[in-house]
Amino acid sequence: MSASDEVVAKLRNAYQQWHDSRGRSVETWVALLADDIQMRSVADGAPGMKFSAARAGKDAARGYFSALSAEWEMVHYTVHDIIAFGDRVAVFGVCAFRNLKTGKTAETHVANRWRFRDGLAVDYFELYDTAKAFAAATPDPA
Repeated sequence: MSASDEVVAKLRNAYQQWHDSRGRSVETWVALLADDIQMRSVADGAPGMKFSAARAGKDAARGYFSALSAEWEMVHYTVHDIIAFGDRVAVFGVCAFRNLKTGKTAETHVANRWRFRDGLAVDYFELYDTAKAFAAATPDPA
C-alpha cells in the first residue's frame, strides 16, 4: 500500500466516524494532525461563523471542533469522492449542520483540501456554501 493509499484509508475512516458520531469524533481527527497543522475555512471566522477562524497547531485545532459544536449540530456528513495525488488529498461531499441558536439547517456541497507530511496533515482548507451557512446562522426577523 502506498503512502497516498494509507492517507486515503485514514481519511475515509475519519470521515465515516465523523458522520456516524454526528461530529463527536474529534480525537480521530486530532490523531491525523501534525503538531504544526494549519487549518483554514472559506468563512474565515466571520460573525456567525466564528468557529471557522484560522487555526495553527493541534490545540488550536481542538478549539475549532469545540467552537463548531458550540454553534452547530451535525445532521450528516456524506463523502462522495476522495482523490489523492502525492501529499495532497481532495475530499468532496455534502454535509448538513443545524445552527443551535436559530434551529435552521444548512445543507451544502463541501470540498476539503488536505496536505500531508509523513502521514500527518499539515494543511487543511474547507470550502462550502457560505451563503447557506450564514442564512442558517441568521435569526429570522421578529
